Amino acid sequence: MPREFTSASTRNLPLAMIPLSGPEISSRKELALSGVIPFSTLDFPGVLSAVLFCQGCPWLCRYCHNPHLRSFSPQPYRDGWDWPRARDLLVKRIGFLEGVVFSGGEPTAQPALADAIKEVRGMGYRVGLHTSGSYPKKLIPLLPLVDWIGLDIKAPLDFRYDLITGISGSARPTRASLEAIIASGIDYQIRTTVHPKLLSHLDLREIEQQLTSIGAHTPVIQPFRAQGCQDPELVADATTLNKEVDSAQRGVSLPEPLHRYQ
Repeated sequence: MPREFTSASTRNLPLAMIPLSGPEISSRKELALSGVIPFSTLDFPGVLSAVLFCQGCPWLCRYCHNPHLRSFSPQPYRDGWDWPRARDLLVKRIGFLEGVVFSGGEPTAQPALADAIKEVRGMGYRVGLHTSGSYPKKLIPLLPLVDWIGLDIKAPLDFRYDLITGISGSARPTRASLEAIIASGIDYQIRTTVHPKLLSHLDLREIEQQLTSIGAHTPVIQPFRAQGCQDPELVADATTLNKEVDSAQRGVSLPEPLHRYQ
């Protein structure tokens, strides 16, 4: 059974009346990091970037390949990375890198994110943000601070979303976040991870139709990554995935060339 995302008594309330949902949000005054990629050409299209992985995620996606990022409890810094060390790296890379991506986990769960973004912008970097859209009320104030957003759309925006995230009612905040991103005019990309056991060709077509009706971009397909995934059923089927994903690609109108995030 998917875990409750919001209580039954709040699901029909306007967005402004819905409390921040999911597990306890980190109250740390400093951005909690679990890792850094010093140089990436994949995570912010067209921008040479460093990627900062923020700790904590409210969802339990079956295909997640970074399950160590889920916990909101204090974690030992992986490989010694914390915000001061990451900030020092970014200062040294001024003039070499063009952007910084805040990824996760779910970066918007952290109260310290806005201040970290402002520091990065003050260094002259462009800012990218990866998000699941799980906290729309936290995302909206961040939109004027970022240059690009990578938004995960995991399934058709209905009860099927819960089958991916493991959280009841998870499609609603995602749609609210998507609509806010579109209204802001910010540059963005929608990504959908495909595993044939979780999404069919018809599901992918329906996602595309729903996004078109909202006025959103067509999704970019990301193939399932077995490395790191803790779901044995999904991992066992990994050997057949390339054929299935290529077939799914032919059934959905995708931008060319197809971007595959590795």
